[in-house]
Amino acid sequence: MRAVQRFRLPLALAAGLCLATAAQAAPTQYPLTLENCRETVTFSQAPKRVVAVGQTQTEILYALGLGDRVVGTSVWFSPVAKPYEAVNAKVKRLADNDPSFEAVVAQEPDLVTAMFEWHIGPNGIVGKRDQFAKVKVPTYVSPTDCVGKDNSGPGDGVRTKMFSMELVYQNIREFGQIFDVTDRAEALVAELKAREEKAVQSVAGLKARDVPVAVWFSSKDIKGDAFIAGKNGVPAYILSKLGARNVITTNEEWPLVGWESIAAANPAVIVVVRMDRRRFPADDIDLKLNFLRTDPVASKLDAVKQDRIVVMDVGATRAGLDTVDGIEALARGIERFGLAR
Repeated sequence: MRAVQRFRLPLALAAGLCLATAAQAAPTQYPLTLENCRETVTFSQAPKRVVAVGQTQTEILYALGLGDRVVGTSVWFSPVAKPYEAVNAKVKRLADNDPSFEAVVAQEPDLVTAMFEWHIGPNGIVGKRDQFAKVKVPTYVSPTDCVGKDNSGPGDGVRTKMFSMELVYQNIREFGQIFDVTDRAEALVAELKAREEKAVQSVAGLKARDVPVAVWFSSKDIKGDAFIAGKNGVPAYILSKLGARNVITTNEEWPLVGWESIAAANPAVIVVVRMDRRRFPADDIDLKLNFLRTDPVASKLDAVKQDRIVVMDVGATRAGLDTVDGIEALARGIERFGLAR
């Protein structure tokens, strides 16, 4: 098995890119009005007190040098990336998982940003956007979770179009506008694009044409149905970059799938997601691996019998700074397993 290391932004390079683009970046003209996830949001000035409901949103703010604006954070799956440990230590952790509406507004934010609509959206469990509007707090939801995605029902939503890193770049650029740091945003986008292109080019001659892959996120019960990546989400995007085939063909973001159905698809590679979160028993990577090797159905899969298992950090399966890591990790696994052709 091979594990993926989380993406670490080369800060010196980013700083250099910032200097190169600073002269070209026009300052934000306030009031600034943006269309965001079917809502119109207006900023009279750059926010000074931000609550980030979601690790990816928090880390993007850190990567843009805005850590001193973050007064609260929540919904964490894994440790913060090393370059941001110092700034993160100064930020109040409202909750490891879902904060309450009261805990968020108690920080007196002038912006609340969310990674997922199911936290802040039409069915938001933290709060609905109009709830925040009533207390005069603007909200911004990452476009990665609403563009080409229907979150009107329960669960993680249904993607109507394949995720693309362009949505992450849109998120970064819109933060650049909101906080009047367009130069930093363009530098970060340039760095991520360069890494993605390098990762894809590194396996250009080793594309795993039609190799079937299943990506297992977690399970409510270790012996029950598994949350497996749907056909249009972030893991599917990673597979598409490598020419691999997702064994799941539904539009749900993370559908619950029985192991008998997974066995029928017989993936050549299984990606198992590692995280620090402990919402469900199968969040524990050791329990996942033990299940694969001992369950009467899962243990018979070719991927398990031949030890074609890739351990991937949770950050690579979410829409954010670490997605490129997933491309690199799976490419290495496919090559190591002798499946590239």
